[in-house]
Amino acid sequence: MSEWVSSAIRVLEADANRSADTHLHLFPLPAEWGIDLYLKDESVHPTGSLKHRLARSLILYGLVNGLIDENTTLVESSSGSTAVSEAYFARILGLKFITVIPRSTSQEKIDLIEFYGGHCHLVDRAEDISPEARRLAAGCYGHYLDQFTFAERATDWRGNNNIAESVFSQLAQERHPIPRWIVVGAGTGGTSATFGRYVRYRRHATQVAVVDPEGSAFYAAWKGDTEATGQPSRIEGIGRPRVEPSFVPSVIDEMIAVPDAASVAAIRLLRERTLHLAGGSTGTNLYGAFELIGRMRDAGETGSVVTLICDSGIRYTQTYYSDEWVTSQGLDLAPHRQRMIDFLAGGAWG
Repeated sequence: MSEWVSSAIRVLEADANRSADTHLHLFPLPAEWGIDLYLKDESVHPTGSLKHRLARSLILYGLVNGLIDENTTLVESSSGSTAVSEAYFARILGLKFITVIPRSTSQEKIDLIEFYGGHCHLVDRAEDISPEARRLAAGCYGHYLDQFTFAERATDWRGNNNIAESVFSQLAQERHPIPRWIVVGAGTGGTSATFGRYVRYRRHATQVAVVDPEGSAFYAAWKGDTEATGQPSRIEGIGRPRVEPSFVPSVIDEMIAVPDAASVAAIRLLRERTLHLAGGSTGTNLYGAFELIGRMRDAGETGSVVTLICDSGIRYTQTYYSDEWVTSQGLDLAPHRQRMIDFLAGGAWG
């Protein structure tokens, strides 16, 4: 191993020591339910999202496999948070970074990627981002990080940079230290694979639920259609038009399809009830968590449920928090908002 690679690994591990453990917040539920809902706030990472962990793991994976050296250009196919985080790590390692993104990507995200020194290569069709990233990497002494293939294997589900281990450690002094459910979305499938494998490895009586937005192929794949296709998701960071190699259905206990309007209504309600400003995928998580808590109440169960604040809502002021954007998308938030309000007031989830 070269001196440069050794130094690069040390730099990434130092970042993990500074930033790996994030806060675990309680969401206010009626005390008489005997159920606690926790939100692990991944938005407080240096690059503002859950993908900070993934980006570090993908680059470490490339380093230890001899695929990255001091002259390598890092290449990714990502329109958002993963690319932001990878650009950050590329900058601190002194490497060039290129991400292939759809032309429709928000200017806020492009600005963040470029702030960290990354270059955005635009394509017209979302389905072209992976083939174009492979082509670019082959032509520029590049390494294609390929989050959609390597997310589930780059993160060590037994310990290294493990979000699951962090959650269980933080719950150790709570009244329900072993959660009944963990609720996450799937963009690559890496987070659900990490949690699913970890709870089995530790022999916990915890089940993992994945929430999926409209148009995504993952829900149908979990139901058994491994050739399922869909459309790009309006809920950035989760959902895919195809079943990605990193998605592992066998470690998932439940999947819940969540309407996009419900995801947007949920983050607005989260803001009102907790002051946390979160992105759309957090709303998908929260709505799914409410459904599972409703099932627990119906069954007379007590316990805890854990989900994630995936990124900050500051990136979505022109979309999910804009009434004009909501109207332009034809989304009706009102029935989903009312359902959640009635539920949190003690009503049934229905």
